[in-house]
Amino acid sequence: MLNRLSEYFDKNPIHRFVLVFLSTYIFLDYFSVFYMGITSPGNYYSNFLDNHLNYVRGLRHFLISSTASILQHWGYNVTTTDTMLHAYNVGGFNIVYSCLGFGLMSFFLAFVIAYPKPLKSKLIFGLVGLITIQILNILRLLLITLYWTKSVFAGRINHHTLFNVLLYIILLFTIIIWVNWRDKTPGTRQ
Repeated sequence: MLNRLSEYFDKNPIHRFVLVFLSTYIFLDYFSVFYMGITSPGNYYSNFLDNHLNYVRGLRHFLISSTASILQHWGYNVTTTDTMLHAYNVGGFNIVYSCLGFGLMSFFLAFVIAYPKPLKSKLIFGLVGLITIQILNILRLLLITLYWTKSVFAGRINHHTLFNVLLYIILLFTIIIWVNWRDKTPGTRQ
């Protein structure tokens, strides 16, 4: 049975890509939701995971502290907590789970893992892509803090939706470039 499945997917690389992409995306996305739930006090709370392996809290802290450092460097007086940032007389934000970008990162990583490229290319592109997503997220948080409350879009457009659309467009173009990039293999010239 497994032999037949293996042969089928070897003959149908598009089906293999779709299967790997969807299963990886679903696993990564639902694992993140599960992990957020298990590290939040409530029904199935894990004190150990919350206190020692909480990557969700780590990412939120990184985003808030990075944004705060940049704003302070620019001369703004900033106050932060575990979930919010406020720049006095300017604006601020409250980070909820949807601000962290786990769905977007899951989509991106699932594509990189599923696409048939050399492992080195996948590792480099995956790492650079995740770092770029977080840099763009910090830029978004800076713009929200400095300009969103005074913007004509405030209250009319959801900044999460706007950011996600822009980021998916950016990811689409970078993925197209990566897919068409010819990886160097030993013994070939480019």
